[in-house]
Amino acid sequence: MGPRLKRIRRDLSLTQAKMAEDLDVSPSYIALMERNQRPVTADLLLRLARTYAVDLADLAGGEDEEAAARMQAALRNPLFADIDLPALDVADIATSYPGFAEAFLRLDLAHSEEQLALAERAGEDGEPAMGASDPVAEARAFLAARRNSFPLLDASAAAVAADGADARSLSDRIAERHGLRVEIADEALMRGALRYHDYHRRRIMIHEGLEPASRAFQLALQLAVLEQSQPIEDLLAEGRFSGEDARLLARRALQSYWAAALLMPFDAFARAARQLRYDIALLAARFAVSFEQAAHRLTTLQRPGSDAVPFFFLRIDRAGNVSKRLDGAGFPFAAHGGRCPLWNIHHAFDRPGCIDVQRVELPDGERYLSIARTVEAGGLTWNGPRTTRAVALVCRAADAPRLVYGDGLKEGAEPIGLACRICHRPRCIARSAPPVGRELLPNRFKDAGLPFAFVGE
Repeated sequence: MGPRLKRIRRDLSLTQAKMAEDLDVSPSYIALMERNQRPVTADLLLRLARTYAVDLADLAGGEDEEAAARMQAALRNPLFADIDLPALDVADIATSYPGFAEAFLRLDLAHSEEQLALAERAGEDGEPAMGASDPVAEARAFLAARRNSFPLLDASAAAVAADGADARSLSDRIAERHGLRVEIADEALMRGALRYHDYHRRRIMIHEGLEPASRAFQLALQLAVLEQSQPIEDLLAEGRFSGEDARLLARRALQSYWAAALLMPFDAFARAARQLRYDIALLAARFAVSFEQAAHRLTTLQRPGSDAVPFFFLRIDRAGNVSKRLDGAGFPFAAHGGRCPLWNIHHAFDRPGCIDVQRVELPDGERYLSIARTVEAGGLTWNGPRTTRAVALVCRAADAPRLVYGDGLKEGAEPIGLACRICHRPRCIARSAPPVGRELLPNRFKDAGLPFAFVGE
Protein backbone atom coordinates (compact mmCIF):
# COMPACT_ATOMS: atom_id res chain seq x y z
CA MET A 1 0.00 0.00 0.00
CA GLY A 2 2.90 2.35 0.71
CA PRO A 3 3.95 3.12 -2.89
CA ARG A 4 0.29 3.67 -3.83
CA LEU A 5 -0.10 6.17 -1.00
CA LYS A 6 3.10 7.90 -2.14
CA ARG A 7 1.81 8.07 -5.72
CA ILE A 8 -1.43 9.73 -4.58
CA ARG A 9 0.50 12.25 -2.47
CA ARG A 10 2.69 13.18 -5.41
CA ASP A 11 -0.31 13.41 -7.74
CA LEU A 12 -1.79 15.94 -5.29
CA SER A 13 1.55 17.84 -5.12
CA LEU A 14 1.69 17.44 -1.35
CA THR A 15 4.71 17.18 0.93
CA GLN A 16 4.81 14.52 3.62
CA ALA A 17 4.47 17.26 6.22
CA LYS A 18 1.39 18.77 4.56
CA MET A 19 -0.32 15.36 4.19
CA ALA A 20 0.50 14.57 7.82
CA GLU A 21 -1.11 17.86 8.91
CA ASP A 22 -4.23 17.17 6.83
CA LEU A 23 -4.62 13.61 8.15
CA ASP A 24 -3.69 14.49 11.74
CA VAL A 25 -0.68 12.18 11.94
CA SER A 26 3.06 12.80 12.19
CA PRO A 27 5.25 13.32 9.10
CA SER A 28 7.41 10.39 10.22
CA TYR A 29 4.34 8.15 10.20
CA ILE A 30 3.59 9.16 6.61
CA ALA A 31 7.18 8.35 5.66
CA LEU A 32 7.03 4.96 7.39
CA MET A 33 3.74 4.09 5.67
CA GLU A 34 5.15 4.98 2.27
CA ARG A 35 8.07 2.60 2.93
CA ASN A 36 5.65 -0.17 4.01
CA GLN A 37 7.06 -0.02 7.54
CA ARG A 38 3.72 0.92 9.12
CA PRO A 39 0.23 -0.31 8.19
CA VAL A 40 -2.28 1.91 6.45
CA THR A 41 -5.30 1.49 8.69
CA ALA A 42 -8.92 1.49 7.60
CA ASP A 43 -9.52 4.69 9.60
CA LEU A 44 -6.68 6.42 7.80
CA LEU A 45 -7.99 5.25 4.42
CA LEU A 46 -11.38 6.80 5.19
CA ARG A 47 -9.74 10.07 6.28
CA LEU A 48 -7.71 10.04 3.09
CA ALA A 49 -10.84 9.55 0.98
CA ARG A 50 -12.78 12.32 2.78
CA THR A 51 -9.93 14.84 2.86
CA TYR A 52 -8.80 14.59 -0.75
CA ALA A 53 -11.94 13.19 -2.42
CA VAL A 54 -9.92 10.13 -3.42
CA ASP A 55 -11.69 7.07 -4.73
CA LEU A 56 -10.59 4.10 -2.66
CA ALA A 57 -10.58 2.10 -5.89
CA ASP A 58 -7.45 4.07 -6.80
CA LEU A 59 -5.69 2.19 -4.02
CA ALA A 60 -6.82 -1.22 -5.29
CA GLY A 61 -3.56 -1.78 -7.12
CA GLY A 62 -4.80 -2.62 -10.61
CA GLU A 63 -1.78 -1.01 -12.24
CA ASP A 64 0.56 -2.84 -9.85
CA GLU A 65 -1.08 -6.17 -10.63
CA GLU A 66 -0.77 -5.51 -14.36
CA ALA A 67 2.91 -4.60 -13.97
CA ALA A 68 3.51 -7.74 -11.91
CA ALA A 69 1.85 -9.90 -14.56
CA ARG A 70 3.96 -8.28 -17.30
CA MET A 71 7.13 -8.80 -15.25
CA GLN A 72 6.28 -12.45 -14.62
CA ALA A 73 5.72 -12.97 -18.36
CA ALA A 74 9.10 -11.39 -19.14
CA LEU A 75 10.85 -13.41 -16.45
CA ARG A 76 9.55 -16.69 -17.90
CA ASN A 77 12.21 -16.29 -20.58
CA PRO A 78 14.57 -19.31 -20.26
CA LEU A 79 17.41 -16.77 -20.04
CA PHE A 80 16.42 -16.48 -16.36
CA ALA A 81 15.80 -20.20 -15.82
CA ASP A 82 18.66 -20.59 -13.31
CA ILE A 83 17.47 -17.70 -11.10
CA ASP A 84 14.97 -18.24 -8.28
CA LEU A 85 12.25 -15.66 -8.90
CA PRO A 86 9.15 -16.41 -6.78
CA ALA A 87 5.97 -14.82 -8.04
CA LEU A 88 5.41 -13.17 -4.64
CA ASP A 89 8.78 -11.41 -4.88
CA VAL A 90 7.96 -10.17 -8.36
CA ALA A 91 4.63 -8.83 -7.10
CA ASP A 92 6.41 -7.09 -4.19
CA ILE A 93 8.82 -5.39 -6.59
CA ALA A 94 5.99 -4.20 -8.83
CA THR A 95 4.13 -2.82 -5.80
CA SER A 96 6.98 -1.39 -3.74
CA TYR A 97 9.26 -0.22 -6.52
CA PRO A 98 7.01 0.80 -9.42
CA GLY A 99 9.75 2.93 -10.98
CA PHE A 100 12.12 -0.01 -11.07
CA ALA A 101 9.38 -2.27 -12.48
CA GLU A 102 8.67 0.22 -15.26
CA ALA A 103 12.40 0.49 -16.06
CA PHE A 104 12.68 -3.30 -16.22
CA LEU A 105 9.68 -3.59 -18.51
CA ARG A 106 11.00 -0.91 -20.85
CA LEU A 107 14.35 -2.68 -21.01
CA ASP A 108 12.63 -6.01 -21.70
CA LEU A 109 10.56 -4.45 -24.48
CA ALA A 110 13.66 -2.92 -26.07
CA HIS A 111 15.47 -6.25 -25.80
CA SER A 112 12.56 -8.15 -27.34
CA GLU A 113 12.27 -5.71 -30.23
CA GLU A 114 15.99 -5.95 -30.92
CA GLN A 115 15.90 -9.74 -30.81
CA LEU A 116 12.96 -9.86 -33.20
CA ALA A 117 14.69 -7.40 -35.52
CA LEU A 118 17.76 -9.64 -35.42
CA ALA A 119 15.64 -12.61 -36.43
CA GLU A 120 14.06 -10.62 -39.25
CA ARG A 121 17.48 -9.61 -40.59
CA ALA A 122 19.14 -12.97 -40.09
CA GLY A 123 20.00 -15.03 -43.15
CA GLU A 124 20.01 -18.81 -43.37
CA ASP A 125 23.42 -18.94 -41.68
CA GLY A 126 22.12 -16.93 -38.75
CA GLU A 127 24.20 -13.87 -39.59
CA PRO A 128 22.62 -10.49 -40.26
CA ALA A 129 21.85 -10.08 -43.96
CA MET A 130 23.22 -7.04 -45.73
CA GLY A 131 21.94 -5.29 -48.83
CA ALA A 132 18.95 -3.46 -50.19
CA SER A 133 15.43 -3.37 -48.77
CA ASP A 134 13.38 -6.55 -48.91
CA PRO A 135 10.25 -6.16 -51.10
CA VAL A 136 8.73 -9.37 -49.71
CA ALA A 137 9.08 -8.09 -46.14
CA GLU A 138 7.59 -4.73 -47.14
CA ALA A 139 4.56 -6.38 -48.74
CA ARG A 140 4.05 -8.59 -45.69
CA ALA A 141 4.34 -5.57 -43.41
CA PHE A 142 1.68 -3.78 -45.45
CA LEU A 143 -0.75 -6.68 -44.93
CA ALA A 144 0.16 -7.28 -41.28
CA ALA A 145 -0.28 -3.61 -40.34
CA ARG A 146 -3.90 -3.94 -41.47
CA ARG A 147 -4.38 -7.36 -39.83
CA ASN A 148 -4.89 -8.78 -43.33
CA SER A 149 -8.39 -7.29 -43.35
CA PHE A 150 -9.74 -5.05 -46.11
CA PRO A 151 -13.48 -4.50 -45.55
CA LEU A 152 -13.97 -2.47 -48.75
CA LEU A 153 -12.66 -5.35 -50.84
CA ASP A 154 -14.86 -7.76 -48.88
CA ALA A 155 -17.91 -5.63 -49.62
CA SER A 156 -17.28 -5.31 -53.35
CA ALA A 157 -16.52 -9.02 -53.67
CA ALA A 158 -19.72 -9.93 -51.82
CA ALA A 159 -21.73 -7.77 -54.24
CA VAL A 160 -20.31 -9.68 -57.20
CA ALA A 161 -20.80 -13.03 -55.44
CA ALA A 162 -24.51 -12.29 -55.11
CA ASP A 163 -24.79 -12.99 -58.85
CA GLY A 164 -22.95 -16.31 -58.51
CA ALA A 165 -19.39 -17.33 -57.65
CA ASP A 166 -19.03 -20.63 -59.52
CA ALA A 167 -16.86 -20.95 -62.62
CA ARG A 168 -19.80 -20.70 -65.03
CA SER A 169 -21.19 -17.53 -63.40
CA LEU A 170 -17.77 -15.91 -63.40
CA SER A 171 -17.22 -16.85 -67.05
CA ASP A 172 -20.58 -15.30 -67.95
CA ARG A 173 -19.70 -12.08 -66.11
CA ILE A 174 -16.37 -11.82 -67.90
CA ALA A 175 -18.11 -12.30 -71.24
CA GLU A 176 -21.05 -9.94 -70.60
CA ARG A 177 -19.21 -7.08 -68.90
CA HIS A 178 -15.81 -7.24 -70.58
CA GLY A 179 -16.43 -8.89 -73.93
CA LEU A 180 -13.96 -11.69 -73.23
CA ARG A 181 -14.75 -15.35 -73.79
CA VAL A 182 -13.33 -17.95 -71.43
CA GLU A 183 -11.70 -21.01 -72.98
CA ILE A 184 -10.22 -24.12 -71.44
CA ALA A 185 -6.92 -24.59 -73.28
CA ASP A 186 -4.51 -27.52 -73.50
CA GLU A 187 -0.88 -27.67 -72.38
CA ALA A 188 0.48 -27.18 -75.89
CA LEU A 189 -1.14 -23.77 -76.02
CA MET A 190 -0.69 -22.75 -72.40
CA ARG A 191 2.93 -23.95 -72.03
CA GLY A 192 2.65 -24.27 -68.27
CA ALA A 193 0.73 -21.03 -67.67
CA LEU A 194 -2.36 -21.32 -65.47
CA ARG A 195 -4.21 -18.34 -66.94
CA TYR A 196 -3.55 -16.19 -69.95
CA HIS A 197 -5.34 -13.06 -71.18
CA ASP A 198 -5.05 -13.13 -74.95
CA TYR A 199 -5.64 -9.44 -75.52
CA HIS A 200 -5.78 -9.50 -79.32
CA ARG A 201 -8.16 -12.47 -79.59
CA ARG A 202 -10.34 -11.18 -76.72
CA ARG A 203 -10.23 -14.36 -74.69
CA ILE A 204 -9.18 -15.66 -71.26
CA MET A 205 -7.55 -19.08 -71.44
CA ILE A 206 -7.48 -21.43 -68.42
CA HIS A 207 -5.24 -24.49 -68.27
CA GLU A 208 -7.23 -27.71 -68.67
CA GLY A 209 -5.21 -29.44 -65.93
CA LEU A 210 -6.53 -27.21 -63.16
CA GLU A 211 -9.01 -28.65 -60.69
CA PRO A 212 -12.45 -26.96 -60.51
CA ALA A 213 -11.54 -24.98 -57.36
CA SER A 214 -8.40 -23.64 -59.02
CA ARG A 215 -10.27 -22.76 -62.22
CA ALA A 216 -12.77 -20.71 -60.25
CA PHE A 217 -10.00 -18.97 -58.34
CA GLN A 218 -8.18 -18.07 -61.57
CA LEU A 219 -11.38 -16.59 -62.98
CA ALA A 220 -11.92 -14.62 -59.76
CA LEU A 221 -8.36 -13.33 -60.01
CA GLN A 222 -9.01 -12.23 -63.59
CA LEU A 223 -12.08 -10.31 -62.44
CA ALA A 224 -9.98 -8.64 -59.74
CA VAL A 225 -7.61 -7.42 -62.45
CA LEU A 226 -10.45 -6.24 -64.67
CA GLU A 227 -12.73 -4.62 -62.09
CA GLN A 228 -10.81 -3.79 -58.94
CA SER A 229 -7.77 -1.89 -60.19
CA GLN A 230 -8.77 1.49 -58.77
CA PRO A 231 -9.89 0.30 -55.29
CA ILE A 232 -6.68 -1.70 -54.98
CA GLU A 233 -4.53 1.25 -56.09
CA ASP A 234 -6.29 3.43 -53.50
CA LEU A 235 -5.33 0.94 -50.79
CA LEU A 236 -1.75 0.75 -52.03
CA ALA A 237 -1.50 4.53 -51.85
CA GLU A 238 -1.78 4.21 -48.06
CA GLY A 239 1.31 1.97 -47.90
CA ARG A 240 4.98 2.83 -47.69
CA PHE A 241 7.02 1.02 -50.33
CA SER A 242 10.64 1.67 -51.14
CA GLY A 243 10.37 0.30 -54.67
CA GLU A 244 8.02 -0.97 -57.35
CA ASP A 245 8.73 -4.63 -56.56
CA ALA A 246 7.20 -4.30 -53.08
CA ARG A 247 4.18 -2.48 -54.50
CA LEU A 248 3.77 -5.20 -57.16
CA LEU A 249 3.79 -7.95 -54.52
CA ALA A 250 1.27 -6.07 -52.37
CA ARG A 251 -0.95 -5.52 -55.42
CA ARG A 252 -0.92 -9.25 -56.19
CA ALA A 253 -1.78 -10.00 -52.56
CA LEU A 254 -4.79 -7.68 -52.68
CA GLN A 255 -5.97 -9.18 -55.96
CA SER A 256 -5.79 -12.64 -54.37
CA TYR A 257 -7.60 -11.28 -51.31
CA TRP A 258 -10.48 -10.02 -53.48
CA ALA A 259 -10.64 -13.30 -55.39
CA ALA A 260 -10.85 -15.28 -52.15
CA ALA A 261 -13.52 -12.89 -50.83
CA LEU A 262 -15.53 -13.51 -54.01
CA LEU A 263 -15.42 -17.29 -53.63
CA MET A 264 -15.87 -17.12 -49.83
CA PRO A 265 -18.00 -14.00 -49.04
CA PHE A 266 -17.20 -12.57 -45.61
CA ASP A 267 -20.55 -12.94 -43.84
CA ALA A 268 -21.37 -16.39 -45.23
CA PHE A 269 -17.86 -17.69 -44.60
CA ALA A 270 -17.61 -16.28 -41.06
CA ARG A 271 -21.02 -17.77 -40.21
CA ALA A 272 -20.05 -21.16 -41.62
CA ALA A 273 -16.74 -21.06 -39.75
CA ARG A 274 -18.59 -20.65 -36.45
CA GLN A 275 -21.14 -23.34 -37.28
CA LEU A 276 -18.50 -25.85 -38.37
CA ARG A 277 -16.16 -24.90 -35.51
CA TYR A 278 -13.45 -23.90 -37.98
CA ASP A 279 -13.18 -27.32 -39.61
CA ILE A 280 -10.99 -26.34 -42.56
CA ALA A 281 -11.74 -29.40 -44.70
CA LEU A 282 -15.51 -28.91 -44.34
CA LEU A 283 -15.22 -25.19 -45.09
CA ALA A 284 -13.21 -26.00 -48.20
CA ALA A 285 -15.88 -28.47 -49.33
CA ARG A 286 -18.79 -26.11 -48.64
CA PHE A 287 -17.28 -23.24 -50.63
CA ALA A 288 -15.67 -25.42 -53.31
CA VAL A 289 -12.15 -24.17 -52.58
CA SER A 290 -8.88 -25.83 -51.62
CA PHE A 291 -7.69 -26.54 -48.07
CA GLU A 292 -5.07 -23.81 -48.37
CA GLN A 293 -7.56 -21.26 -49.70
CA ALA A 294 -9.97 -21.91 -46.81
CA ALA A 295 -7.17 -21.72 -44.23
CA HIS A 296 -5.92 -18.50 -45.84
CA ARG A 297 -9.39 -16.96 -45.73
CA LEU A 298 -9.69 -17.65 -41.99
CA THR A 299 -6.91 -15.12 -41.38
CA THR A 300 -8.97 -12.33 -42.97
CA LEU A 301 -11.95 -12.28 -40.60
CA GLN A 302 -10.66 -9.73 -38.07
CA ARG A 303 -12.95 -6.93 -39.14
CA PRO A 304 -13.69 -4.52 -36.25
CA GLY A 305 -16.54 -5.97 -34.23
CA SER A 306 -16.03 -9.49 -35.51
CA ASP A 307 -16.05 -12.32 -32.98
CA ALA A 308 -14.09 -14.68 -35.24
CA VAL A 309 -11.09 -16.53 -33.83
CA PRO A 310 -7.88 -14.65 -34.74
CA PHE A 311 -5.47 -16.74 -36.83
CA PHE A 312 -2.19 -16.44 -38.59
CA PHE A 313 -1.03 -18.57 -41.49
CA LEU A 314 2.38 -19.78 -42.58
CA ARG A 315 3.53 -21.80 -45.59
CA ILE A 316 7.00 -23.33 -45.91
CA ASP A 317 8.87 -25.71 -48.19
CA ARG A 318 10.92 -28.73 -47.08
CA ALA A 319 13.97 -26.52 -46.53
CA GLY A 320 12.01 -24.28 -44.17
CA ASN A 321 11.80 -21.32 -46.54
CA VAL A 322 8.69 -19.23 -45.87
CA SER A 323 6.70 -18.56 -49.05
CA LYS A 324 3.56 -17.12 -47.45
CA ARG A 325 3.00 -15.43 -44.10
CA LEU A 326 -0.38 -13.92 -43.23
CA ASP A 327 -1.26 -12.42 -39.88
CA GLY A 328 -4.82 -11.56 -38.97
CA ALA A 329 -4.11 -11.42 -35.24
CA GLY A 330 -1.00 -9.35 -34.57
CA PHE A 331 0.92 -12.23 -32.96
CA PRO A 332 4.72 -11.84 -32.51
CA PHE A 333 4.94 -15.53 -33.44
CA ALA A 334 3.37 -14.71 -36.79
CA ALA A 335 5.94 -12.09 -37.69
CA HIS A 336 9.06 -14.04 -36.85
CA GLY A 337 8.29 -17.71 -36.14
CA GLY A 338 8.81 -20.62 -38.48
CA ARG A 339 12.35 -21.88 -37.98
CA CYS A 340 11.93 -24.13 -34.94
CA PRO A 341 12.15 -27.80 -36.03
CA LEU A 342 9.99 -28.85 -33.07
CA TRP A 343 6.94 -27.09 -34.54
CA ASN A 344 4.50 -29.45 -36.26
CA ILE A 345 4.57 -27.55 -39.56
CA HIS A 346 7.92 -29.25 -40.16
CA HIS A 347 6.52 -32.67 -39.20
CA ALA A 348 3.66 -32.39 -41.71
CA PHE A 349 5.96 -33.62 -44.50
CA ASP A 350 6.18 -37.00 -42.72
CA ARG A 351 2.44 -37.59 -43.28
CA PRO A 352 1.44 -35.92 -46.56
CA GLY A 353 -2.19 -34.85 -46.72
CA CYS A 354 -2.88 -35.58 -43.03
CA ILE A 355 -3.81 -32.87 -40.53
CA ASP A 356 -1.59 -32.65 -37.47
CA VAL A 357 -2.65 -30.68 -34.37
CA GLN A 358 -0.18 -29.44 -31.76
CA ARG A 359 -0.31 -27.17 -28.75
CA VAL A 360 2.93 -25.17 -28.57
CA GLU A 361 4.45 -22.86 -25.99
CA LEU A 362 6.87 -20.02 -26.71
CA PRO A 363 9.64 -19.00 -24.31
CA ASP A 364 7.52 -16.12 -22.98
CA GLY A 365 4.87 -18.62 -21.84
CA GLU A 366 2.33 -17.83 -24.57
CA ARG A 367 0.55 -20.93 -25.88
CA TYR A 368 -0.90 -21.51 -29.34
CA LEU A 369 -2.82 -24.20 -31.20
CA SER A 370 -1.22 -25.15 -34.53
CA ILE A 371 -3.04 -27.00 -37.32
CA ALA A 372 -0.61 -28.21 -40.00
CA ARG A 373 -0.94 -30.10 -43.28
CA THR A 374 0.88 -30.48 -46.58
CA VAL A 375 -0.47 -28.96 -49.79
CA GLU A 376 0.50 -29.62 -53.41
CA ALA A 377 1.20 -27.22 -56.24
CA GLY A 378 2.01 -27.78 -59.91
CA GLY A 379 1.94 -31.17 -61.53
CA LEU A 380 -0.55 -30.23 -64.24
CA THR A 381 1.15 -32.68 -66.59
CA TRP A 382 3.09 -35.91 -66.06
CA ASN A 383 6.44 -34.21 -66.48
CA GLY A 384 5.38 -30.82 -65.17
CA PRO A 385 7.08 -29.30 -62.13
CA ARG A 386 5.40 -29.91 -58.81
CA THR A 387 6.14 -29.07 -55.22
CA THR A 388 4.94 -30.07 -51.78
CA ARG A 389 4.68 -27.43 -49.08
CA ALA A 390 3.38 -27.42 -45.53
CA VAL A 391 0.91 -24.89 -44.17
CA ALA A 392 0.01 -24.09 -40.58
CA LEU A 393 -2.99 -22.19 -39.27
CA VAL A 394 -2.37 -20.98 -35.72
CA CYS A 395 -4.48 -19.38 -32.99
CA ARG A 396 -4.12 -18.79 -29.27
CA ALA A 397 -4.52 -21.93 -27.16
CA ALA A 398 -7.25 -20.15 -25.20
CA ASP A 399 -9.44 -20.31 -28.33
CA ALA A 400 -8.95 -24.08 -28.77
CA PRO A 401 -12.39 -24.97 -27.29
CA ARG A 402 -14.00 -23.02 -30.16
CA LEU A 403 -12.26 -25.24 -32.71
CA VAL A 404 -13.05 -28.82 -33.60
CA TYR A 405 -9.30 -29.43 -33.43
CA GLY A 406 -9.30 -28.70 -29.70
CA ASP A 407 -11.55 -31.68 -28.88
CA GLY A 408 -9.72 -34.38 -26.95
CA LEU A 409 -6.40 -32.58 -27.16
CA LYS A 410 -3.98 -33.69 -24.45
CA GLU A 411 -2.87 -31.24 -21.81
CA GLY A 412 0.58 -29.74 -21.99
CA ALA A 413 2.40 -28.05 -24.84
CA GLU A 414 5.51 -28.58 -26.93
CA PRO A 415 8.13 -25.96 -26.04
CA ILE A 416 9.31 -24.24 -29.21
CA GLY A 417 11.08 -21.00 -30.10
CA LEU A 418 11.10 -18.44 -32.89
CA ALA A 419 14.66 -19.16 -34.07
CA CYS A 420 17.68 -20.73 -32.40
CA ARG A 421 19.65 -17.48 -32.32
CA ILE A 422 17.01 -15.75 -30.18
CA CYS A 423 15.66 -18.77 -28.24
CA HIS A 424 17.15 -19.15 -24.77
CA ARG A 425 15.73 -22.58 -23.93
CA PRO A 426 18.82 -24.22 -22.46
CA ARG A 427 18.31 -27.97 -22.95
CA CYS A 428 17.08 -28.32 -26.53
CA ILE A 429 18.27 -31.35 -28.49
CA ALA A 430 17.13 -29.75 -31.76
CA ARG A 431 19.20 -26.57 -31.38
CA SER A 432 21.28 -25.66 -34.44
CA ALA A 433 23.01 -22.53 -33.10
CA PRO A 434 23.66 -20.98 -29.68
CA PRO A 435 21.49 -18.03 -28.70
CA VAL A 436 22.82 -14.51 -28.70
CA GLY A 437 24.15 -13.50 -25.28
CA ARG A 438 24.77 -16.95 -23.76
CA GLU A 439 28.27 -18.11 -22.80
CA LEU A 440 29.12 -21.64 -23.89
CA LEU A 441 30.31 -24.24 -21.36
CA PRO A 442 33.72 -25.77 -22.28
CA ASN A 443 32.54 -29.36 -21.56
CA ARG A 444 36.06 -30.58 -20.79
CA PHE A 445 34.91 -33.38 -18.51
CA LYS A 446 31.33 -34.15 -19.51
CA ASP A 447 29.25 -34.41 -22.67
CA ALA A 448 25.64 -33.59 -21.80
CA GLY A 449 24.36 -35.03 -25.07
CA LEU A 450 23.16 -31.62 -26.23
CA PRO A 451 24.40 -29.57 -29.20
CA PHE A 452 25.34 -26.72 -26.84
CA ALA A 453 25.71 -26.33 -23.08
CA PHE A 454 25.76 -22.97 -21.34
CA VAL A 455 27.46 -21.49 -18.32
CA GLY A 456 25.10 -21.27 -15.34
CA GLU A 457 23.10 -24.41 -16.06
